Amino acid sequence: VSSITAKYGLNIDHIDRLSGRMPLDTPDDQGKGCIEFSVRGEPADQQALRAEFLSVAQELNVDIAFQRDSLFRRNRRLAVFDMDSTLIEAEVIDELAKAAGVGEQVAAITERAMLGELDFRASFKERLALLKGLPESTLASVGAGLRLTEGAETLFAELKRLGYKTAILSGGFSYFAKQLQAKLGIDYVFANELQIVDGQLTGVAVEPIVDAQRKADLLRELAEREGLRLEQTIAVGDGANDLPMLALAGLGVAFRAKPLVKQSAKQAISTLGLDGILYLLGFRDRDGND
Repeated sequence: VSSITAKYGLNIDHIDRLSGRMPLDTPDDQGKGCIEFSVRGEPADQQALRAEFLSVAQELNVDIAFQRDSLFRRNRRLAVFDMDSTLIEAEVIDELAKAAGVGEQVAAITERAMLGELDFRASFKERLALLKGLPESTLASVGAGLRLTEGAETLFAELKRLGYKTAILSGGFSYFAKQLQAKLGIDYVFANELQIVDGQLTGVAVEPIVDAQRKADLLRELAEREGLRLEQTIAVGDGANDLPMLALAGLGVAFRAKPLVKQSAKQAISTLGLDGILYLLGFRDRDGND
């Protein structure tokens, strides 16, 4: 990091540890830590700088973030999140497809859609159609097996303490998003509705579909509703359909994301949990105990 910053004409003023100290009595437990470099200057080529940081991060299996320490860094007030593979570990539509006996077929379409190889709206309708006839009771059993992503509960507890408004903006399904809303105390939920007739999924998409552009529009609408500037917002996601909202937010974070998303987003987290976002806001581990 030091050599790259010097290469692009930046000077390191000081270095701070944001994470807690590593335990000395368990040397085999490497743990995870966060160090912040405060630098001065303007990079000669910011795009090339970010590309080098991304390359080193992938090589060393670490996360490297580069951001301006502005007035807004610790004064953001709205955080919006994708759901599938972001707040939860799974892609719900893939789990439903397994129950319907079309798991491999749907998972292949999901993967291509998240990589940006397929139009999200068209692929969503195609995948949903394959779920036609799935019993409504399957939703509860799939929901019971969904696991929160590492660090989610810590992050939301801290955001709530700090006075943030939070939202799920998901191309997944509202049935599951509302379960997360209750569990994590989330303020807003926008996701796709499942049409159910006679106790079975119809496989028909209900408009409006929450796609990439809809997510960005919702972020803008929520910021206006809360009386906030976009610089005061955070967006977190992993797929190609998250890119517009990540670009629009003051802090856009690609979380354990697909390669295209990591390359395009302002910031990326791949090795830490969701609570690693607190480091990007400038908070230390001990701040949560103050």
